[in-house]
Amino acid sequence: MRIAVEGCAHGELETIYNAIAEAEKVDGKKVDLLLCCGDFQATRNWSDLRCMAVPDKYKNMGTFYKYYTGENVAPCLTIFIGGNHEASNYLQELPYGGWVAPNIYYLGYAGVVSVAGIRIAGLSGIYKTHDFMKGHYEFPPYNKNSIRSAYHIRNLEVYRLKQLSGKIDICMSHDWPRGVTKYGNVNALLRKKPFFKDDIESDRLGSSPAMELLRCHYPSHWFAAHLHCKFTACVTNDDNTKSTNFLALDKCLPKRQFLQIIEVEHDESLPIKLSYDLEWLTILFLTNDLLSVKNGICYMPGPINNGKWVFTPSEEEKQTIFNKLKCDLVIPLNFKETVRAYSPQTPTKHAGQPSIVLNDQTSEFCNKLSISDPLALLKRSSIGTSTNSSSNIHNESFSSRNTSFSPNSSKHTDSFTDLSCSTEDSFIIDTTPTDITPIFEKKIMTPLKLPAARNESNTSLSSINSEDNSQEIQNLSNSSKSPRTLNEMLHDEPDNGKNEIKKFKRRNQSIYADDCVT
Repeated sequence: MRIAVEGCAHGELETIYNAIAEAEKVDGKKVDLLLCCGDFQATRNWSDLRCMAVPDKYKNMGTFYKYYTGENVAPCLTIFIGGNHEASNYLQELPYGGWVAPNIYYLGYAGVVSVAGIRIAGLSGIYKTHDFMKGHYEFPPYNKNSIRSAYHIRNLEVYRLKQLSGKIDICMSHDWPRGVTKYGNVNALLRKKPFFKDDIESDRLGSSPAMELLRCHYPSHWFAAHLHCKFTACVTNDDNTKSTNFLALDKCLPKRQFLQIIEVEHDESLPIKLSYDLEWLTILFLTNDLLSVKNGICYMPGPINNGKWVFTPSEEEKQTIFNKLKCDLVIPLNFKETVRAYSPQTPTKHAGQPSIVLNDQTSEFCNKLSISDPLALLKRSSIGTSTNSSSNIHNESFSSRNTSFSPNSSKHTDSFTDLSCSTEDSFIIDTTPTDITPIFEKKIMTPLKLPAARNESNTSLSSINSEDNSQEIQNLSNSSKSPRTLNEMLHDEPDNGKNEIKKFKRRNQSIYADDCVT
C-alpha cells in the first residue's frame, strides 16, 4: 500500500492533495492513504476559528470547509490526529474518533484502526506535565487556559495505548518522542535548527510519554510533526531485536519537506476500508471506569494496587465486544454536517465561540459499546460555569462518579498509576478571567456552608509529578479502589479577543510555546 505521510497540515488540504496528485503523475502509482500528524485545523466556520489557540494573524479559514460541505471530496482515505492548533470544539465532539468530513477520519484523543490489515495507532495533542494527569474537563466556550489545555494529552490515553498487544504497524503523534534525536543525525538537525541544542543536551526535546509508548510497542513506523523540520531515525531496543523507523516532517509550505510517500505491506485480499481494532475497543470498554471529567489529578491503576491494573483483554472479552458490534468491525460511513459551514459569499468574522455540541457519531459509538461520552457527561452536569476556569469548577462535582447524572451513566472509581512524569519547565500563565457567554441555564440554589478544607496529605502536586517520586505514587496507590469486573460492566445500560503568548523561561519559546508553533 502506498501511504502519503504529512507533517503539520495547517488547514491546507487542497495544497496537500494537489501535491499527492503531482507525485502520482511522476511515478504513475496511486496513493491509497494519507496520514496527517496534527495541526490539521478542521475549521468549518468562524466559530471554530475562535476555538483555536493561535494568534489572530494565523486564524485563516483554510480549505477544510470545502471538504466538510462536499464541495470537494478527499481523493484518498485520510486519517489524522490532533495537534496544538486545532478547532478543539469540533474534535472534542469525537473523543473516540469519527468522520470530520467524507473520507476524512479523526483518530480521537487516542485511537487504533485497521486499513487492509495495517494496524494504525495515534495519540492526539502535545505533552504538558501540568495537565497530563488531569481529566478531560474542558468544554466550549473556552477561556484563555482551557483553550490550550484542551489539546494537552492525558495519562488515560497513554495508559490505554500501553494495554495493546501484538504488532503495531504505524503509530502517529504530534510531538516527537523524547530522546529520539540521539538515534538519527543530530548534527544535521542542529545545522537546520541550532536553537534545539540546549533542549537536546538537557533531554527536554519531545514527549516522554510518547517515548514510553514507542519502547512499549516498537511499532514498525512512527510519524510525527510539530517541530517543523524533516528528521529520520531508527530506534532500537537494547538487544537490537526490535526497531522503529521514525520520520518527522515539516509544515505545508512551498519548498518545505512536508510530504513523503512510503510503501507498506498490506493484506491484498482486504479492501482499503477503515475498520475498528477489536482489541482497542475492548480496552475502551474495560477502562471506561477510569474516565474522568474533573479538573484534578487522576491516577491510573498500578501494580501495587489490590485491584486490576492490566487491561490487555482476553479472547473471551474481545468476543464479547465483537458480539456487541454484531460481528461487524467496519467503521460506518455515518458522517453528517452539524453546523453551517463558512461561505466566501458571506464572510462574516463576528461569530463567537459555540456551546457544547454532541455528535451523533459519538453517541452511536458509545451506545454500541456501553461507554461514556466525556462531553455528554459535562453537558449533563448541573453546575456548568460561564468561565470554565479551574478556580470555578469544583473537582468532585465534575467527577463522573459523584455527579447527579442519569441512572444509566457509568460509575467510576478512584485509581492510581505507576507512571512517573517529568518536571515541566517553569512558565507563566495568564489567569485573567475572560467573560464568556454562559452555556448552562443558571439555577437558584441555597448556598451551602462547607467546613474548612483539611490538609490530610503532605504530598504536593510537584512531588507527584517529578521523576524521583515514584514511591509517593506507590504509597497513594494502596488506597485506590479497583475498577468493576467485566461481568459487572456488561450489565450497565448504554450511556445514552486576542490571545496572549505564554512567557517561557527558555530559549526555545518559538518551538514550545503553544501560541508560537504554527
